[in-house]
Amino acid sequence: MAKILVADDEADLELLIKQKFRQKIRERQYDFIFAANGKEALEKIHEHPDVDIVLSDINMPEMDGLTLLSRLKEDYPLVKSVIVSAYGDMGNIRTAMNHGAFDFITKPINFEDLSITMEKTLSYAHQLRETMKAIQENNILRMYVDENVLKFMGGKEFEGALLTNESVDATVAFIDICSFTAISETAPADKVVQLLNNYFDVIVKEVIRQEGYIDKFIGDAVMAVFRGDFHLDRAIDAALSIRAQIEALPAEAQLSGFRPRVSIGINSGEMISGNIGSASLRRLDYTMIGDVVNTAQRLQAAAGENQILINESAYGKIKESFNCKPVGELSLKNKAKPVMTYEVIA
Repeated sequence: MAKILVADDEADLELLIKQKFRQKIRERQYDFIFAANGKEALEKIHEHPDVDIVLSDINMPEMDGLTLLSRLKEDYPLVKSVIVSAYGDMGNIRTAMNHGAFDFITKPINFEDLSITMEKTLSYAHQLRETMKAIQENNILRMYVDENVLKFMGGKEFEGALLTNESVDATVAFIDICSFTAISETAPADKVVQLLNNYFDVIVKEVIRQEGYIDKFIGDAVMAVFRGDFHLDRAIDAALSIRAQIEALPAEAQLSGFRPRVSIGINSGEMISGNIGSASLRRLDYTMIGDVVNTAQRLQAAAGENQILINESAYGKIKESFNCKPVGELSLKNKAKPVMTYEVIA
């Protein structure tokens, strides 16, 4: 049902409109709201934010139609307006259009012309709302879907791209907020979510700054992937910066002085990139899998607070660029032999 606001100080106009459009009102196609001036019109729109269009006179007490147009353009840009006035000279028409009017009808009102104009304006207003809704949904989608998938959406190659799997040389980093599980068991839910999102924001910004992207959030941990030139170096730069920034955050007085720390595991090499999940459930996750990914996650699990752990292969690639110290051989899950590990210091 279209909601139409009529702003006019002529008392008989309300009765006339209700008579002329009684069938559409009865069929619930139109819902009219009436105001005696621009000020009252704005109050009505505040009460009814789903108003689609405004029919407004120019000369009205308290607030005239041109001022109303300006306020609509500024405060309610999705509400389209049609001027209905006895002043039909070109000067008034141009002034109304410059103030944001979508169309102009002269008095005495030709109701057939008004009906056509209203339908045209309503159609445009609905298209505008649908466009804005699509933009908002797309922005929301970007919060949940990796950009490597989004860039294909809408193109002919989209379906094929989603089904394409490839082996890539990349670096994966798992970054965990230490001891956060214990906090989540005792703190209020809103506080837990707020804190975790704040910590994640710090992590995400540094990952993006080093041209990486977030593969997924796993509880209170983040999986980040770096591809392209010097991907391992960039991942370690991001990890060092994340560690420093998280450590600099203030203690949470309300949570027994909890101070966030991170443990990070990083591994580099060939991994598989593809859509993993259940097609029957329509739930696929564009992600990285493989032994390199599994090892990075286990390195993170073995790392202590403020530790960044890498294996010997990664150490061999970056030892001339970063200060590291040997930690020793660690037994990692599903690894037949112990893995030599190193801690990245600076």
